[in-house]
Amino acid sequence: MFVDEINIKLIAGKGGDGCSSFRREKYVPMGGPDGGNGGRGSNIIFKVDRNLTTLFDLKYQKIIKGKKGENGKGSNRHGKNADDLIIKVPEGTTITNIDSNKIIVDLVNDEQEFIVAHGGRGGHGNKYYATHDNPAPKICELGEPGEELFVKLELKVLADVGLVGFPSVGKSSILSLISASKPKIAAYHFTTLSPNLGVVQLKDHRKFVMADLPGLIEGAASGAGLGHQFLRHTKRTKVIGHVIDMAGVDYRDPIEDYEKINTELSQYSLSLVQKRQIVIANKMDLENAKDNLIKFKNKYPDIEICEISAMTGAGIDELLIKLADALEDEKLKPSIKNQNDEVVFKFEKKEPFKIKKENDLWIVSGNEIERLFKMTRFDLDDAVIRFGRKLRQMGVEEELEKLGAKKGDEISICDNIFIFKE
Repeated sequence: MFVDEINIKLIAGKGGDGCSSFRREKYVPMGGPDGGNGGRGSNIIFKVDRNLTTLFDLKYQKIIKGKKGENGKGSNRHGKNADDLIIKVPEGTTITNIDSNKIIVDLVNDEQEFIVAHGGRGGHGNKYYATHDNPAPKICELGEPGEELFVKLELKVLADVGLVGFPSVGKSSILSLISASKPKIAAYHFTTLSPNLGVVQLKDHRKFVMADLPGLIEGAASGAGLGHQFLRHTKRTKVIGHVIDMAGVDYRDPIEDYEKINTELSQYSLSLVQKRQIVIANKMDLENAKDNLIKFKNKYPDIEICEISAMTGAGIDELLIKLADALEDEKLKPSIKNQNDEVVFKFEKKEPFKIKKENDLWIVSGNEIERLFKMTRFDLDDAVIRFGRKLRQMGVEEELEKLGAKKGDEISICDNIFIFKE
């Protein structure tokens, strides 16, 4: 089954807990803290496997969760890092953060890999906190939680040439004629429900990959018919082969079809209409085809046109040469990115905390605050003291005072209640 879009929740591995331990050996006069640090939790890595052609293997995985790092131990033994979790995806997979709608990474090369969700840092053991002023700290950290995020995986087929056009204009027939691909062909609309790829080799040994993309209908840019299932794959192609039924079978108008398809392309993305486009005038062996072609050329005299018949094979060799030449021309051109095109997501630093008041309760939130809370062992007095000191250093107490918090007010952090003390 061809699957080209899925949503998954990623939970990277939690870091291992740090250890609070003291060295106790006979005949050793100076002991001291020797608790080791916890190991890092597993990262969730997405890696390209060129042998995959669909996201079907991930279709039923709603949550992918990494493993926890090993806890630290006494005798200065640090916990082992958890093995990274590697998820294999096809070439052309784009991963997007659903919450921010920003692209995290675009995986287009074989063996390319990227850490999408980072594992949590291991908690520090009490050996880490030993200082000259405090040589025997009774404090250690819990492991840091791993990153959690909802992502959308979107497969956009990698092909040099993409065949576009209304259903039943002959795209599948052309692909089957010029490559070893055997797409489903019939005389009804939407025979092609997923992209078909074929490798084309010319007599001069030039090669390129061609994709027969699902047929468009009017309104596809807004999701009608196969909608985005078609259009997302078009963005990868270097050259667009616009297949038109020039004979006007089923009372079609070639000029009207051409304009409607280009309208859908432009509405979906301006970058699509900037791509090199060659019109493939198919079914030239049928009646009315030549008359329609003359009308078409009169209205669009500057458009590149190749006349072919997928039924008889006429004009196919000339079409392949023109497509191969166009690809070579495109490789020589500098790539131009449209301002509406997608960009790789970059991390933006957020405010360390936020404070709001609901009734008589002050609520303190933020990534840094929550991270500090989840890594603090509140069963250790030294850890609690450190937690309060960190809040002061971050400016939480000062900000609460500015907002009007008074001694005895209740402060909520991660749904836990603390009493504010000036």
